[in-house]
Amino acid sequence: MFDPAKLKGPAHGTPNDVMVLGTSHLSQLPKSFDPASVGALVDRLAGWQPQIIAIESMSGPLCDSLRPYPERHKDTIETYCWDPAPARRATGLDVPAATREIDAMLAHWPADPSPAQRRKLASRFLAGGEPVSALVQWLRLPQGERHAGDGLDASLIALLDKVHTWHKEDVLIAAPLAARLGLERVVAMDDQGEHLPVDDDKAYGDAIAKAWNNPACARRKPIYDALNAGVSTPEGVMALYRGLNDPSTARMAFDCDFGAALEEPSPKGYGRVYVGYWETRNLHMAANIREAIGTHPGSRTLVIVGASHKWYLQAYLNQMHDVRIVDTAPLLR
Repeated sequence: MFDPAKLKGPAHGTPNDVMVLGTSHLSQLPKSFDPASVGALVDRLAGWQPQIIAIESMSGPLCDSLRPYPERHKDTIETYCWDPAPARRATGLDVPAATREIDAMLAHWPADPSPAQRRKLASRFLAGGEPVSALVQWLRLPQGERHAGDGLDASLIALLDKVHTWHKEDVLIAAPLAARLGLERVVAMDDQGEHLPVDDDKAYGDAIAKAWNNPACARRKPIYDALNAGVSTPEGVMALYRGLNDPSTARMAFDCDFGAALEEPSPKGYGRVYVGYWETRNLHMAANIREAIGTHPGSRTLVIVGASHKWYLQAYLNQMHDVRIVDTAPLLR
């Protein structure tokens, strides 16, 4: 069979290195979690010096494309999409117009932009549905320049301050890392736009929950509970990330979750529908990451994504001719 993964190139030049960091969703960690304890992890990631940072978030344009279909995507929009309405009122720009301005500004972005330019770009990122990239611009401003003006009014500054308090990996890891490395934005690469045409949501949910009630999940839970117990210290956070990125967790996740769902015996094949959604979502993620790399040959890309996605993304991205997967183990030791 034809195997793209065995036809790597180019023979000369710097490869496209991709490191996929599996993470917990930090907002779901125990109350003992100390946000400052991620500092050691950020230091190590900064040492690798990625030039692109991709996050498990849906882009503004993707969310905007779903809004005309609330009967299909209402829950996805409410759960995963940033509401750009306040920024639209402040700037007069809808998502497509703001996105066009973002693209035009970054295409001619100076090496040493003024604070006014950064404030304006932050306002456009908010209007374009990209709050984490807006936060990157905000963090790159000197403290004394973090004020209203250039598209940012008091309401948008309040929103940026609110985003800054989120206990999420996008805000605690990706945004400060991007700002520290001199990057202008992060890449929102998630895609939950697939509509699941199940005829009975309760029956679907019950079938998946039943599939998850299995010995593999029972073995997995105390392992993850032990990892989560130490997240009040930098050492505990590093232990968490070492555990989440250990190759042994790949098969554990499959046996507990997707493999169990695949064999779920409901007459409507709900488990197979779920696996189809999962694989499609990961393929969309991989495509979005590959697209981001495509115009930056020879770059280093850091992908920060939920730990169960890590192994699928690595496998899919490794099929690409011009992508080389970098192991996280040396960085996390």
